[in-house]
Amino acid sequence: MVEPGNVDENKRATLRRFAALGAAAPLTKLADRDSERSDVPDAIAGYVATTPGAHFSKVRDDLQLGTGETQHHLRRLVETGVVESHRDGDYRRFFPADQFSAFEQVALSYLRRDTPRGMIVELLRDPSATGGDLADALDVSRATVSKHAADLEEMGLLSREGGYAVERPETLITLLVRYADSFDANAETFATEAAGLISFDP
Repeated sequence: MVEPGNVDENKRATLRRFAALGAAAPLTKLADRDSERSDVPDAIAGYVATTPGAHFSKVRDDLQLGTGETQHHLRRLVETGVVESHRDGDYRRFFPADQFSAFEQVALSYLRRDTPRGMIVELLRDPSATGGDLADALDVSRATVSKHAADLEEMGLLSREGGYAVERPETLITLLVRYADSFDANAETFATEAAGLISFDP
């Protein structure tokens, strides 16, 4: 059983870690902070910088914050131009302000979803992969692959003419490599494989 004091200490350590990232970020300009000193705004800014495209619940849960607390600070960060957001179906996703193009924001939103991300990774590994190959690799049904493929095509991330083909693969590889540790083990493995294929300024 985890003691309450340990939970609080874990939360403080998490906030301090992301706050250091947020305070160092060039876009952090929280001149109008709340009167009380808090690591929370910097922690949220740091978290969003390292996990762009995260939705509200993920920000709240990973930083061990309350719903109202998260809403308050995210709203302030958006108002001060540190963070921007866009609606993605039932989710609102958050990004460092002025850091990503519209295409990159859409791409990151879909890379935050397990099955679409898995499909993109598998197609980047093997551009000749079929719907059946993707279903087998991801342990999902063909119908699931078809549904997500239609969504990815609608959003400009995939072409289904003559098979499946990832659109703008270099951009998707760059995002997967840059933020690999914020996805999953499969993405991290892919990043190790793909890192030598591209170059970018972090």
